[in-house]
Amino acid sequence: MIFAQNSLTIMVVLVTVFASLAIAERIWARRGLSQNRLMRWRTHAGFMAVNIPLEKLVQFGVLTGLYALVSDYADGRFGLLQRTDWPVWLEWMIAILALDFAVWVQHVATHKIPLLWRLHRVHHADRDFDVTTALRFHPVEIALSMVYKMTMAVLLGVPLGALILFELLLSLFPLFNHANLALPGWLDRALRWIVVTPDMHRVHHSAVPRETNSNFGFCFSFWDRIFGLYRAQPEAGQQGMTVGLSEYQDGAPTGFAWSMLLPFRR
Repeated sequence: MIFAQNSLTIMVVLVTVFASLAIAERIWARRGLSQNRLMRWRTHAGFMAVNIPLEKLVQFGVLTGLYALVSDYADGRFGLLQRTDWPVWLEWMIAILALDFAVWVQHVATHKIPLLWRLHRVHHADRDFDVTTALRFHPVEIALSMVYKMTMAVLLGVPLGALILFELLLSLFPLFNHANLALPGWLDRALRWIVVTPDMHRVHHSAVPRETNSNFGFCFSFWDRIFGLYRAQPEAGQQGMTVGLSEYQDGAPTGFAWSMLLPFRR
């Protein structure tokens, strides 16, 4: 029951945030879109229809398995954090930071390992950048990502509540930092010291490879700064940059079927 209740609450929050950002980016758009909005949204709705049930199924297994490992069914001491006597707030903070770093490492790996890049390039093939881009992930990548996060959460002994909170953050922040939203310059500069902003993440979606291979963060921005992968702005500027992959420009198809088959194309 706890899993169903939390999933419902998270879904309500996500739908509310998604709708709010979709409205906000129509009013305060950072860039004009080059493709038909309805066609793009239809494609990304297809990804959402496939990925959400898959993600929730794997997520349910993750939460159920983790609950069994850290509850009275086990000795309550499975995983690194379960073997400490630190305050709950400290365990939660370490768990969320560790999981975010693990996801950052995974994201870097999807750009460096050819087999993973074949899956991840589906996300980067979008020639525009708005809140729906956050939904554009191949289901195989989603499944692999969930298994990876499950493994890390179990090894770390992440408290169940902290994992639920992290999953919420990992769903909310990509919606925010993929939004085609023009934040005031002072606000963007202040926020990006801690979290990833739309302007910061848009650089990562540049068609220029050295810019694509920067700004890998999803939630927190400091991992890129620490490891020297932070890039403040694209060389051509936010308005002049080309979004997407250089090989899929000039009218290349981006429909749902084409996108699902993209990992298997040369």
